[in-house]
Amino acid sequence: MKQQIAANLEVAFSQYGFAEPNVDKLKTACNVSLRTLYKHYPSKESMVIAALDYRHQRYLAYLESERPEDGVQSIVHTFQKLGDWMADYAPHGCLSMNAIAAFPKQVQINQAVLQHKAEVRDLLGKYSQRPDLANTLLVLHEGISSAWPILGENAISSATSALLTLLNHSEMTTSNQEYSL
Repeated sequence: MKQQIAANLEVAFSQYGFAEPNVDKLKTACNVSLRTLYKHYPSKESMVIAALDYRHQRYLAYLESERPEDGVQSIVHTFQKLGDWMADYAPHGCLSMNAIAAFPKQVQINQAVLQHKAEVRDLLGKYSQRPDLANTLLVLHEGISSAWPILGENAISSATSALLTLLNHSEMTTSNQEYSL
């Protein structure tokens, strides 16, 4: 029951944002009584964290599916998956970043978002087989998420072009350093 409520909260916050839905609307979206909702999640902040945690697990599983093993192909595939995710599940932008914007002083929400972003960063480094570029890859990833509501698919193509330039330049720099040794 708790997982199903978290799944419904994720959908509700993604659809309505964080300011609009009051607890009564969230209860309706979850198809439970107010008592049941509060039993599992005693505050709106705990509901937001549950939705973010649920989305985090879903997103990581989504990125992992059908992923090639090759570093360049894998990270390009990851960016393509991000585009599909944005189109299907996040047309209004990143739910995590929207949560920080809605609750800038709520420490637990901010911690949940920071943990999510750190895990995504680490996965991007792993998928690309370039952990040294993990922060840069996260910036590109977040740029896609932020630009999606304005640019749509062009955010993916622009970020992928920047990604390939980065990887090509980085590879050339590494090769030159090895040659000079």
